[in-house]
Formats: sequence, C-alpha cells, structure tokens
Amino acid sequence: MDERDTLARIAAGDEAAFHQFYNAYADRIHRFALTMLRSRHLAEDVVQETLLAVWKGAQRFRGTSKVSTWVFGIARNQALSLLRREARAARDQLPPMVEPDPAIAITRQERVLAALDRLPEEQREVVFLAFYEGLSYRDIASMMEIPEGTVKSRMYHAKRALLEYLR
Repeated sequence: MDERDTLARIAAGDEAAFHQFYNAYADRIHRFALTMLRSRHLAEDVVQETLLAVWKGAQRFRGTSKVSTWVFGIARNQALSLLRREARAARDQLPPMVEPDPAIAITRQERVLAALDRLPEEQREVVFLAFYEGLSYRDIASMMEIPEGTVKSRMYHAKRALLEYLR
C-alpha cells in the first residue's frame, strides 16, 4: 500500500494503518533525532511526539511533498523544540560534546560516526537526510525551509570536513 493511502487511512482514524506507519517510521525518526540530539532518551521523545503529531494531523497533509519529507519536517521541528526547552531548563548551558577517543574508534563505521559528530549541526543534518534517508536536495530544502543552494553548500562543506577528519 502507498504511504499516501496509509496516511489517508490514519486521517480516517484507522489504528491498524497507524500501527503500520509507526513500524515503518519509528526507527528512521529515532536515527534522525539521535543525530540532532545525541541522546537516546530525547530521540525517543521526538519519535513519540512526531508520531502523535502524525496521528492527530494526518488530515493536514497536503500532498505537496513526499510523506517522508512531511514526517521528517515534523520530527525536525519536534527536535528543535525539545532542544530549546532543554536549553531553557539548563539556563542556556547545553552539556559539552564528548569527543570520542580516536584510539577507541577502530572500525570504519565508528570513525565515520565520530567524524559526523564533529560536523556542525546543520551540516550533519543534511548529510543524514541525504545519505541515511535518501532524500533529494530539493526535499531537504523543502523540509528545512532553506534554498536548495544552501543544502548543496552545506553538503559540500560537510564532505570536505569529513574527508579531513577521516584522513
């Protein structure tokens, strides 16, 4: 079944369709939120809030973008909201980033993840959406509400930085 049809069924209150949608998106949203928040607990909150927003707002999907672009846009907004709340709660003092010890990062995947973690948030987000979620630059630009050229620029700088980090 098509994702748009599933979303229409959710809008009509079909719990089975929502369960199917949840199974298809929960892990993907979690991975995305984890790249932004660096906290499994907060990423889980984003998953729940995002999918609750899908359940409550499925009828508001206009169909002008892919369903995945719409969902990741919601997830991004939820993560940014959560970051703002956390920052206020911590009196604008976010916990310091922990740099992984290069001696521990032995495998290639660990090295890549460590390098991704060193990127500025806006570059890391673009890389994740393009490479891990397979979104086009146009979809990323639409979701993030920025020009496509900005997405390309962020990707260019991210690739250069990753190359340098991985040397």
